[in-house]
Amino acid sequence: MKLRAGVAGAGSMGRNHARCYSLIEEAELEAVYDADLERARAIAEEFGAEAVDSLEALSEACDLASVAVPTVAHLSVGGELMRRGVHVLMEKPIAPNVEEAQELVRLAGQYDRILQVGHIERFNPVMRELEAKLHQPKFIEAHRLSPFPNRSIDIGVVLDLMIHDLEIILHLVKSPVESIDAVGVPVLMKSEDIANARLRFENGCVANVTASRISPERLRKIRVFQDDGYLSLDYQEQAGEMYWKEGGEIRKAPVEVEKDEPLKLELSAFVESVRHGKTPAVTGQQGTDALAIAFKITEMIMAS
Repeated sequence: MKLRAGVAGAGSMGRNHARCYSLIEEAELEAVYDADLERARAIAEEFGAEAVDSLEALSEACDLASVAVPTVAHLSVGGELMRRGVHVLMEKPIAPNVEEAQELVRLAGQYDRILQVGHIERFNPVMRELEAKLHQPKFIEAHRLSPFPNRSIDIGVVLDLMIHDLEIILHLVKSPVESIDAVGVPVLMKSEDIANARLRFENGCVANVTASRISPERLRKIRVFQDDGYLSLDYQEQAGEMYWKEGGEIRKAPVEVEKDEPLKLELSAFVESVRHGKTPAVTGQQGTDALAIAFKITEMIMAS
């Protein structure tokens, strides 16, 4: 029996969630909600669902739902859906502040609902290679560059883009952060549009992370160094190379990646977590941990 899926938020991200739900065999897209009913109706009609005018109607129509509304409304929308018995996939960042993120985690526990956070790069096929080949990272370098997006302008580049890499790095290193150094510059907006952070972990690993939303090019790459070599992976191209030392020389080989759409993989994993009652790949607490580090970086930038 298919699980009934819904989407709260009829912007570009909400439309993509609706599209992907319509492609997942184990789910049936049932309803789309937005404060603007006409926007909800346009997406619902496109993907064979019903437009609804309230969270109550959305919760009655769905077993699970993606929340793709503005970040400031995540607690009110996601919290209400969980109270009404709906499992929630919350787009990143999980909340506009750590306190509201913690409240979402608490509500998920109180109502026994699955809360997954939409850190989409965790579902990029290159992550499988990182997780399979990574033993003990010593140094991580991540770059995430894009042209100005004309969206998410209510937050800086750290919360918009860098947070993806911060969550991945926390997942890979699995050690508390010992210290942070960060710089950032506002160019087009009041908040930072380009930023760099250097994180040192208690186990000795160091991560250098750069994000920009004023770049003429798009770039999403990560390099992870360990004792026996390093991986260089391209999230955008879903490709990469492995380097290692052999016979006094540096050898390299391509990393075989089975390409797929990360958002579809993310929603499929969410559906499976709900179906089988499994802990999601990116929990509410993991989303909160990444948010807390992102805020420490933005506070450091603002104070400089």
